[in-house]
Amino acid sequence: MTDEQLLELLQNNPQQGLEEVVKRYSAYVMKIANTKLHDICTKEDIEEAVSDIFLIVFRNGQKCNFNIHSLRAYISVIAARHCINIFNKHIRKSKIISLDEIADTVSCEDKTFENNGLAEALHSLGEPDEFIFIRKYFFGQTSREIAKELNMKVNTIDKRVSRGLIKLRKLLEEEM
Repeated sequence: MTDEQLLELLQNNPQQGLEEVVKRYSAYVMKIANTKLHDICTKEDIEEAVSDIFLIVFRNGQKCNFNIHSLRAYISVIAARHCINIFNKHIRKSKIISLDEIADTVSCEDKTFENNGLAEALHSLGEPDEFIFIRKYFFGQTSREIAKELNMKVNTIDKRVSRGLIKLRKLLEEEM
């Protein structure tokens, strides 16, 4: 069934048309969602996002009576935008704390590295997180350089840094 036939079916019989669109494009939309969300969402969250994408496609299509030039392009754009929105929502949820904020948390007269417990807190993160923090904040390496050294993805390094900063803050607050 071509896109033109699918669009015609959506106009004449929306229920059956939606079923056919889902049948034809579910693997395509799942690939888009997996590509954009695999690092931050569970499999169930990704499946829910795919369902939401088809619902958005259907509702928006109804508003314009499915007068769409390319159904595949239309679905692609909606899928990408929806995944970006989910990604941004998850990023905002994860509280990213800078190393400067952590240093401000420690209320010591002498704020040297050894005396404020930062060295112990970094060590308690374990490997490879301790390695990542030292490389990033003391040697000034980028996430890309660290990822290359550890054979990891850049976004994995960034996520470990984000989570590690939260752990460090908790550890240093407990010391106070």
